Amino acid sequence: MYYYIKGELVLKQDNFAVVDNGGVGYKIYTSQLSLDSVNVGSDVTFYTHLHVREDIFDIYGFTKNDELSMFLHLLAVSGVGPKAALAILSTLSPNQLVLAVMTGDAKSLTKAVGVGAKMAQRVILELKDKLKNSEIVPDEVVSREATLDTAALEAVSALTVLGYSQNEAKTAVSKVDPTLGVEEIVKRALMLLM
Repeated sequence: MYYYIKGELVLKQDNFAVVDNGGVGYKIYTSQLSLDSVNVGSDVTFYTHLHVREDIFDIYGFTKNDELSMFLHLLAVSGVGPKAALAILSTLSPNQLVLAVMTGDAKSLTKAVGVGAKMAQRVILELKDKLKNSEIVPDEVVSREATLDTAALEAVSALTVLGYSQNEAKTAVSKVDPTLGVEEIVKRALMLLM
């Protein structure tokens, strides 16, 4: 219904902002990232999503379109409602979220309030293919995925068995020469991780 709401920011709270547009104060639920980017008294634009249920008529909005896009992707995941999606986007920027999904880093997702391991795994499972073709995908994900060959993938697997997260393991392995053997890659990656 509303693509964006533009006006003067009159109030900021923990999880929402109030934008005065033509004498009407719109309460817009938003992420910490969006709240941190605006100041009371300034003119702002929030790209919005109207969430309607039988007893709810809430506006969710973000100062950047890519954040709104990630919010809508999260809402498409079964079991993820607007509050959980907002919690994730208050913890991770869109690029960080894409990186976490593409590298299978559930630990980063569980840092969001109210997001457990099962929900984090579901987000990763359901969004991995959708985000692969997204314009939000950070260059570091593309270059990392392209350079990891079989030996490097085995090394990442070995490091995750040793207790490192997928993200930590892939980052360390991507800094090591991928033409080396698995054992050598693991040794050098462990030195980088320590």
